[in-house]
Amino acid sequence: SAAYTDTRVWEATEKDPQNLALLASAMDKMYDRNLPVSSLTMSRFVDNISSREEVDQAEYYLYRFRHSPNCWYLRDWTIHGWIRQCLKYGAREKAMHTLKNKVQYGIFPDDFTFNLLIDSYIKDGDFKVEAHTGHEDASACSVVEEVMLQEAFDLPSTRILSLYALGSYLATRPQLTVSEERALGASLLICGLKQDNTVGLSAQLLGNALLGKVENSKGIHAVFKGMPLFWGHGYIGRALAVMERVASASGDVKLSKDTLDFMHDLLQKLSSDSDSSSGDESGGEEEKKEDTIDEDDQAEQAKLPQYASRFKELSSQLESQGKVDSASFQALVTSLAQQNLAAAEKPDVEQYESRVQAWEAEKRRLVQREKEMREKAEKELREKAEQEKKERLRSAKAAAQQAQRQ
Repeated sequence: SAAYTDTRVWEATEKDPQNLALLASAMDKMYDRNLPVSSLTMSRFVDNISSREEVDQAEYYLYRFRHSPNCWYLRDWTIHGWIRQCLKYGAREKAMHTLKNKVQYGIFPDDFTFNLLIDSYIKDGDFKVEAHTGHEDASACSVVEEVMLQEAFDLPSTRILSLYALGSYLATRPQLTVSEERALGASLLICGLKQDNTVGLSAQLLGNALLGKVENSKGIHAVFKGMPLFWGHGYIGRALAVMERVASASGDVKLSKDTLDFMHDLLQKLSSDSDSSSGDESGGEEEKKEDTIDEDDQAEQAKLPQYASRFKELSSQLESQGKVDSASFQALVTSLAQQNLAAAEKPDVEQYESRVQAWEAEKRRLVQREKEMREKAEKELREKAEQEKKERLRSAKAAAQQAQRQ
């Protein structure tokens, strides 16, 4: 809503006006002398951005700061301010670049900041840009992937926005690459695990199915490498376990029909691929899979007929129990957003306002500490200068006395 994205609370925070050219020059000199730049200096630079060109300059200094001795001290409010400045000055791709390369820039946003970024893409209808446009990493689903990697689905609002973005993208029936299947599958699964309702369970089913597809075609290592996922075999089995849970549940939970249809088509395709590959094992070296498929992976592939049979049983059971929702997954997540998002926003905004106040208090404490350290350093310099002056006078007096005796 407009209240959620309103910038007035943030704009009302205390700013320390700075000339960015002078600030940049001072930072360059500090880095050239291998001296640490303070987190306050980096904060002031980001706060004083006033144009698209200055966003580019700030990106450079965020990188330099991350690779400096003070790299661990990039403040949460600086990260939040950086994302806001990128959105304000039409540099959303810069925000995404630093987010995708978070280890190099130190950009690890909080839930509220993630929501602002996801929302900006959703409002543009930008769920997942096709790879051939060259902007495949800039979309709502790309932000959701980063949320998944940080396992930051704690806020109900983040889960709602994320599932809405994922559902809207999958509704376009895209042709997914293996890496996209893995990312979308992990996002759906981890986000879905946070809620035990029709939408959450449908997301778990779909996520496990996508990951199961990657597991059966590329091996389990291709699934969990670099992902916050369980490394055990059997993602298709876990998808079936979700169906079993719904079938045995006493509440009003269901699974959407299109996710069950997806699972059906997936099992058929995997079985077909398995049959064709087993009938063509005499291929040359160039036809061998690049991915490492070990014996455990092959044992998992051998379970496909068993999985297909169990799926048919569970599908019939769910149908007979009236636990198949005719609404599409996209319709379900859209309904969830319409019904629950407004209520989820209120505590977020209240928490954000409290967080901004805490940031302001911490910033004032750091400014006071910086002032005290500067005064202490200046005092020490004055005392040192006085001492040196006394030493020179003493030396001069001693030299004069020596001359008189001669």
